[in-house]
Amino acid sequence: MSRSYRIAILGATGAVGTELLQLLAERQFPIAELKLLASGRSAGQKLEFQGEKLTVETVESGAFAGIDLVLASAGGSISKAWAKEIVAAGAVMIDNSSAFRMDADVPLIVPEINPEAAANHRGIIANPNCSTIVMAVAVYPLHRFQPVQRIVVATYQAASGAGARAMEEAKTQSMAVLQGQPAVPEIFPHQIAFNVFPHNSPLNELGYCEEEMKMVQETRKIFGQPDLRVTATCVRVPVLRAHSEAINLEFAAPFDVAQAREILSKAPGVKLVEDWQANHFPMPVEASGADEVFVGRIRQDISHPNGLELWLSGDQIRKGAALNAVQIAELLHEKNLLRSAALAGQTQK
Repeated sequence: MSRSYRIAILGATGAVGTELLQLLAERQFPIAELKLLASGRSAGQKLEFQGEKLTVETVESGAFAGIDLVLASAGGSISKAWAKEIVAAGAVMIDNSSAFRMDADVPLIVPEINPEAAANHRGIIANPNCSTIVMAVAVYPLHRFQPVQRIVVATYQAASGAGARAMEEAKTQSMAVLQGQPAVPEIFPHQIAFNVFPHNSPLNELGYCEEEMKMVQETRKIFGQPDLRVTATCVRVPVLRAHSEAINLEFAAPFDVAQAREILSKAPGVKLVEDWQANHFPMPVEASGADEVFVGRIRQDISHPNGLELWLSGDQIRKGAALNAVQIAELLHEKNLLRSAALAGQTQK
């Protein structure tokens, strides 16, 4: 008897929500019923799923009755507001916000790294930050071979990290600037077209922004190494989707570059992109729409005998958000960690 599930997407009309719809169909996740939920202003919209038009409903009390799995991507405040009711309904929430990531009793999962943590969930599983995910997928295979002692990362983060409206703002501003008109910031605090600026999240007393601290704290939790030395500088760049990162790794002893390249060429979720003759390495324009994290330009750090440099690009909306969430759902299905509401042969919708 096969298992299928009643699923709700919370935040269905956003950039990640619509990507979740596409991925559930592409990967043929076993669905008995699919419910699309969003705020009142989005209620009534029609979204297509497997050739059928589904109506977006307002999230309200009772909306999660009978639901087995909730894929939440509506922001931290919404996740916090509905988490208790979701869990009480017997569903598992895979949450894409930062609301529960650092809670001790909430697993923070990248399936290529710590799938065993899924068995410890108490109704909520956190999806890591997008920049953390793409970095972790690339660094962890090396870390397993030879433990990394320090990570220094600079990010080049696309507009997609701030949602669908931010992507539209990047397009609108670019057209305005090219026509000699002023770029008017609404979603971002500064002009994003033809500009870069430090990540627009709150700063702490040390001068690190929230996004940078997410990368520090979440990487430690995912790797299971609370004392891992990590520092980050996060930057917004005028790219629509797919984040890029320049990463410097320090080990206790030299890490052979050829060995690192061999490890990453076989690592799950990684695509090695290196053409040294053509100076062709990972680019966001090529990583956009791809499931893998593109990694390349692997080289010895000439400033440190135990240092290794690498460059990556990964689609923020897919592996950095929606794909990782669906992979967690697949993991729960495979490990029989989800309540099954549907019997074999039940019609999918």
